[in-house]
Amino acid sequence: MSKTGLWVVAGVAVMTLLFLVYLAATFEAPAGSTTVAIPAPVQAPAPAIETPRPALPSTPVQSTPDAATVSSNAPAVVTPTPVEVPVVAAPEIAAANLPVLNDSDSFVLDGLRAMQNGVAVVQLLANEQMVRKFVVFVENVSRGTFPQTELPYRPLGKEMSVTNIDDDLFVMDASSHARFNQVVNAFVELDTSQAVLLYRSLSPLFQQAYAEIGFRDVNFDDTLRAALNRVLSAPNVEGPYQLIKPSVMYLYADSRIENLQAVNKQLIRLGPENTAKLQDQLRQFVLEL
Repeated sequence: MSKTGLWVVAGVAVMTLLFLVYLAATFEAPAGSTTVAIPAPVQAPAPAIETPRPALPSTPVQSTPDAATVSSNAPAVVTPTPVEVPVVAAPEIAAANLPVLNDSDSFVLDGLRAMQNGVAVVQLLANEQMVRKFVVFVENVSRGTFPQTELPYRPLGKEMSVTNIDDDLFVMDASSHARFNQVVNAFVELDTSQAVLLYRSLSPLFQQAYAEIGFRDVNFDDTLRAALNRVLSAPNVEGPYQLIKPSVMYLYADSRIENLQAVNKQLIRLGPENTAKLQDQLRQFVLEL
């Protein structure tokens, strides 16, 4: 396959995976969450990393104390039956036509620009170390957490809208969910079949980047499936969403919500309609993975 042809193929699949990035578009990371440092690019193009790294430690989700008194219309948290993502053997893909990991950014971005709606998606993403940042992000989501730095997306730049109930209690405005409409719509307009094809094409680079952060003996496919399962099995939480602000960040007044994993709280911020769109698109991706 020519390099140009592989770019067109390559562009599509990464974007379905990159939806995970925008679940955290305005995430206010709690103190103590885990951040994986991305190593500086190595000039040698060897696919194997010889220097061993320690495995990333597992970090529990931060818990917060119960809020004072919450009104009787506090949101109900309903946990759906977990969705099991099937494990499918990946076909062998030759890496001969892929660039080396350190030089893969232009390859990925050019491929994305060649896709339908790809230009709009590229404008939302970071423009360096794309593969490495994506791998770190997926690994964190697979454990229900988020990295605090080296994120694979650009900041959303829009704050949450709230209404004051009193000096200590707020409620999230439904209009806040619209902040994510552009991101979600860009994601769901991508072709799922092409997305899977691109993921398989770039799989050797994902695996190499995963080994760099200490996961030499773990298949990145399995970590991706775990991350997808986190999103697809997230509990449904009905609003209104009451908030408190003990410092610079808003927290959910209902401790049952505040103590949810970070990825679940990000889905609440997206809103029920955007969350449903994302989950529907991911289910299609899982079927073809």
